[in-house]
Amino acid sequence: MSMVDETAQNLKRKVGKRKAQADALPAEPAVIETTSPQPVIKESFFRKLFKRRQNIFIQMIHGQAALTLEGMEALVVYLGGQTPENARRLTRAENDADEARRILIFELNKTFITPFDREDIFELSRTIDDVLDYAYSTMTEMEVLKVKPTPFMIRMANLLRDAAFELLQAVDRLEKYPGVANEHAQRAKALENRVEDVYREALADLFSGAEDIKHVVKMLKYREIYRHLSNAADRGDEAANVIADIVVKKA
Repeated sequence: MSMVDETAQNLKRKVGKRKAQADALPAEPAVIETTSPQPVIKESFFRKLFKRRQNIFIQMIHGQAALTLEGMEALVVYLGGQTPENARRLTRAENDADEARRILIFELNKTFITPFDREDIFELSRTIDDVLDYAYSTMTEMEVLKVKPTPFMIRMANLLRDAAFELLQAVDRLEKYPGVANEHAQRAKALENRVEDVYREALADLFSGAEDIKHVVKMLKYREIYRHLSNAADRGDEAANVIADIVVKKA
């Protein structure tokens, strides 16, 4: 065999060996083209923090407004029957509302981001709480002075309860439906005006026909109770004004 033929055979054997080795390797997986999914945009930490704090304050104001409505309902019940249990029901609502306000102030002092102005949160909390405070002082002074309810007191208390309901509705819609919240606030203000009308009627009736010192003492006692109810209406009017201011700032 010539050298050329031997070289050709050696080359042929090497090629065959490499082909056999290639055939023994596992086949590469087929590449399937797919459309890559859109990247998921994660909500930032600060946005989540803002929403969480926002919900906290909205919920706290709601809690105060709900307790105020509960207290005004308790006042109506108390005027319908001056029992110890009815008095305790109003006292519990007032105590719970005071605690809710203390917690809100604590959260407000340690929070940098709030859903609306810090001053507005504080003022709205204060005025809503004051409505219930005057309802409570009405009951306590009636107990101390031994004053019996009059039709004027019952009318004023019912109007105050309706105004408290409108304030609760306004608070619940303040975040998502500020325009509707403002409508409820205006209804609360209208009810406050009606309370003042009844207040003036009550005073006119009270100061008519004074005959003796006993009548004068009764006038002073009853006038004090009427003033507490009138002051409750004034605070409700202030709360409605704060809500209206918040709505304007959010616009």
